[in-house]
Amino acid sequence: MVDQRAVDRDEVHYRARGFGPDAREHLLLVVNISPHGLMARIDADYEPGQRMRVTLPVVGVTTAEIRWSLGGRMGFHFDTAIDLASYYEMLTRMIEKR
Repeated sequence: MVDQRAVDRDEVHYRARGFGPDAREHLLLVVNISPHGLMARIDADYEPGQRMRVTLPVVGVTTAEIRWSLGGRMGFHFDTAIDLASYYEMLTRMIEKR
């Protein structure tokens, strides 16, 4: 499998809350993130193309499309990219929580 992302991701280990397309609440362990998306470990069974709401520090609730799901991990693409100033502030808070 070749990684074809245009933007590198930052490694984090941050616990976030998310709400699936069925409005069920889930805990996510965000493993890596960029202004355009994230990868998280999650105990849910959703399909690519479905949407989830994820609560992140600084930016609050953001909506993301599930791009892939494999073995308890999911890749998400944000509907709206996070502006860089907010992204770096959010990243700082996520890393401080380690």
